[in-house]
Amino acid sequence: MKPMLLTSTESTPTGKDWIYETKYDGFRCLVIWEQKTPKLISRNGKELNTYFPELIQYCEDIYEDIVSHLPLIFDGEIVYLTNNFKSEFSIVQKRGKTKTEKTIQELAKQFPCNIIVFDLILYKGNLLEGLPLNERKSLLHKLKLFEQVEYQNKGTIQMIKEFHDSDKLWKKVKKYHGEGIIAKKTTSQWERGKRSNQWLKIKNWRIVTVILTQYDQENGYFNGAVFKDDQLEVITNFRHGFSDEEMGTLSTFFLSKGKQTSATTWELPPSICVDVACIDYDGKKLREPRFEAFRFHTVPGDVTWEGMLRQLNPLPETITITHPDKPIWPALGLVKDDYIYYLQQIAPYMLPFLKERLLTAIRFPHGVPGESFYQKNAPEYTPEFIKTKVHEDIEYIICQDIESLLWLGNQLAIEFHIPFQTVSTTYPTEIVFDLDPPSVDEFSLAIEAATRMKAIFDNLNLTCFVKTSGGKGLQLYIPLPKDTFSYDECRVFTEFVCRFLCEQEPKWFTTERLKKNRNNKLYLDYVQHAEGKTIIAPYSARGNEFGYVATPLNWNEVNSKLTPKLFPIPAVLERITTIGDPFQNYFKTQQEEEFRAVLSTLNKLKK
Repeated sequence: MKPMLLTSTESTPTGKDWIYETKYDGFRCLVIWEQKTPKLISRNGKELNTYFPELIQYCEDIYEDIVSHLPLIFDGEIVYLTNNFKSEFSIVQKRGKTKTEKTIQELAKQFPCNIIVFDLILYKGNLLEGLPLNERKSLLHKLKLFEQVEYQNKGTIQMIKEFHDSDKLWKKVKKYHGEGIIAKKTTSQWERGKRSNQWLKIKNWRIVTVILTQYDQENGYFNGAVFKDDQLEVITNFRHGFSDEEMGTLSTFFLSKGKQTSATTWELPPSICVDVACIDYDGKKLREPRFEAFRFHTVPGDVTWEGMLRQLNPLPETITITHPDKPIWPALGLVKDDYIYYLQQIAPYMLPFLKERLLTAIRFPHGVPGESFYQKNAPEYTPEFIKTKVHEDIEYIICQDIESLLWLGNQLAIEFHIPFQTVSTTYPTEIVFDLDPPSVDEFSLAIEAATRMKAIFDNLNLTCFVKTSGGKGLQLYIPLPKDTFSYDECRVFTEFVCRFLCEQEPKWFTTERLKKNRNNKLYLDYVQHAEGKTIIAPYSARGNEFGYVATPLNWNEVNSKLTPKLFPIPAVLERITTIGDPFQNYFKTQQEEEFRAVLSTLNKLKK
């Protein structure tokens, strides 16, 4: 059984007999489910089970809920979601090429994928191919087997969200840099292996300017490059999109003016610039490139790597960046546009911690280091799309979405500090231990304290997460269920842990609040965990010279080699693509029974 295929179009059909879905960039997959373990079959008939063990485990875990509906066949896509409208194809592709069992398991933990289901082909052994799409969809919804797409819930099967307003979906796909949308006729049957005009794909093309550097006469391909660190870097090779006249003129120019470098290739120095349409960049090359237009008036020296990143990641329509070339971290060579790009890329990982939290920002209007000030009150010029909430006579900004984050970035809000509770909760949603050494030179004390705390928490069956503060220390997080444990109850625990460590190693640790009385020891701060107090948000930059970030860590990184200097903004961007997000399971971690048992024991000890 081969899946029904899409037909490309440049215009979106409209009318009541069409529905619209996000087009995700991943592996097309039929989920053939007859027994406890389903088979994940690719578009080309290849079984994918081995490559995605987390998805197989999920299916086996929900088998009891689904067994009464078997045999089933779902049509869907294996994706790695970076938001609800975009899948990162390069990660799915990497997962599908991995061979060794060890690496497969590591990648399943670092980059867990999802299956997005959009059709039901077989139900209880009955083929549904001949039914119209709206009837297949209706049955799929009635089953209530899967939640709708939510990028934070990794390693699960989810159900695609359908839209009846194509413009509404298109705006979301554009804003979140998705691959495109799919229009499906509600009366369409599922026709195996057929490329149908009942299912249409409309791509979200991005336009990237490149310098043509090479022509291969044998295959007709041109190389396109950009300047990166003053060196030309090839980011695409393409041949499609030209008219016959454009292809003839360009190839003749290379053959007559270029330097022959092999039997079939000619090269030119930087001189000809063109626009290339593509759907994304996979880390090596532009994806699905095609010629768009000549850029006769563009100076080749202006065609840069930074320009490519901005063209691939356009800003939402509501956001305008002022003075994008303004130096922000001169020591790193980072300008404002670099910071905005960082916020765009880190938003999926940072925003979940900012949502529904009263924000205290520290702004650096002239860059870092430099003059700074705290901002709690939303300024009068705050745009309407930003959510605010009045609390104790202060109108706080609540950073809910990518537009809010980018607007704050343009205001040069560098540090994002948040309370331990949301606007809808009274009690804390986490416990945070702040491990504060006297200086970065004593960072080893923070490593020692974190390691000892981790051992305590492991013995108490409590899961904890660790991040750098972005300054000179570390911070340990224990997630809590919402509105379950009061600040006073948490204080019983935090004070016990901190005093216990101080008793164990009085030469290293202290709970003394006055710096002058700490005697160069690491300060274990449990007093700061209180209502109205704040902590630096995960992935927030800090206002220090080298742009260090409050960076989530894997516990195996907490060793003698660890230093805050490892995590400036460029390094954190690379971490996200190479090791993933160490806090990806943070919001799934519920520990009510475990923490209640700890409190019960501590209260008995106090008596």
